[in-house]
Amino acid sequence: MARVSQEHLDARRRQILDGAALCFARNGFHATSMQDVLKEVDLSAGAVYRYFTGKEELIGAIVAEVLGSVRAAFEEAARQSPPPPPDELLAHVLGRTLAERASLVVDGRPAFPRLVIQVWTETLRNDELAAVLREGYGSVRGAWARIVEGYQDAGMMRTDVDPDHVARTMIASVLGFIAQQSLFGPAPVEVLQQGLRALMSMRDDGPAPAGPARG
Repeated sequence: MARVSQEHLDARRRQILDGAALCFARNGFHATSMQDVLKEVDLSAGAVYRYFTGKEELIGAIVAEVLGSVRAAFEEAARQSPPPPPDELLAHVLGRTLAERASLVVDGRPAFPRLVIQVWTETLRNDELAAVLREGYGSVRGAWARIVEGYQDAGMMRTDVDPDHVARTMIASVLGFIAQQSLFGPAPVEVLQQGLRALMSMRDDGPAPAGPARG
């Protein structure tokens, strides 16, 4: 029997993950059965269960993949001196994340924003998925905090602000933008980029508020 190549295995795994993502985005996690996933990817049960034991493992793998990719991008930025400005960095990472999943479409709209909402909903009642999301969110937040420290070291940002506070705000802006896309329809990442750039251009000529210095 011919040995199956790693490339073939990776492609099959990608096929299953993308099909499951479409099903979850279209119908929600609980309304989707494994039979729905099998039909979507046009594979036998044995072919799918070779990779994933069920819906919980599928959605966990989807979440871990997305957060891992985002974390790696921010960690790469944190190693630069100085890191790219926030508006450019967020637009680049979010744009790439959306572009990698641009082929996933539900009712004529990108499926990824809808999938994010479904994941949040399931996280409220699924402790294992919540743990995956917490770990991924924590690693992304940590990478962003290091980026902020890079800004502060380069004199690009005030040093009397906790880097973690900025990290949380940057993540919140992305999550909010994704939620808007799910609720109100697609919008180019340039909207977020230009909005952040405008906010960054505001001048603060008053005295800096008292607060703990970094470190």
